[in-house]
Amino acid sequence: MDEWIKNIPHAKSLDLTEQIKYETGKVVRKTLVQRSSVGIILFAFDAGESVSAHTVPGDAMAHILDGEAEVTIGGKVHWVTAGHVIVMPAGVSHAVRALTPFKMLLTVVKES
Repeated sequence: MDEWIKNIPHAKSLDLTEQIKYETGKVVRKTLVQRSSVGIILFAFDAGESVSAHTVPGDAMAHILDGEAEVTIGGKVHWVTAGHVIVMPAGVSHAVRALTPFKMLLTVVKES
């Protein structure tokens, strides 16, 4: 049977923040699920790193795991910290910039 969730242990309690490491001057990503209707990706941003404005065809929910970041959605800046969740609506331009080293779990849901 194929595993839908990849790159992390199954049937084991774990701390998601420990499943991805920061790298100096980089944005690191680890794909956990990539299907036609859902994607789940772990990100680790070094302080000052960013993802420029873009749109996606589905709703994207960022669950902040560590650190602080600015998330710009449709031109409005939102400050997020560990424990926060923010949804970036389908088709709306959004960008992310790490204020400190920052980790998030991103879930994108769209029609298949």
